[in-house]
Amino acid sequence: MIDLVKKTMLTGLGLASLTKEKVEEVAKAFVEKGKMTEQEGRALVDELLARSEESKEELKKQIEERVQAVLAKMDLAKQSEVDNLKQEVAALREEMTNKSE
Repeated sequence: MIDLVKKTMLTGLGLASLTKEKVEEVAKAFVEKGKMTEQEGRALVDELLARSEESKEELKKQIEERVQAVLAKMDLAKQSEVDNLKQEVAALREEMTNKSE
């Protein structure tokens, strides 16, 4: 029964979009209807929230990888590269100022 509930929630709600409140609400409803014990309900909440967090992290990782790939194709300078160039320009200015004195 619990496996069926898990599968239903994971496919019906979308794992990454599960919120603690929604998971607790569904588990509470099953406990109240006698479909599972309170202990099973808590275990279900904990497991689904853990899976939801894992899914969110994986989704975040995939998005970051795709954004980096798009930026690389656009051939844009990274902030670190811009910062390095600023430092070089400042050093050259200082060097030129010292030579002219």
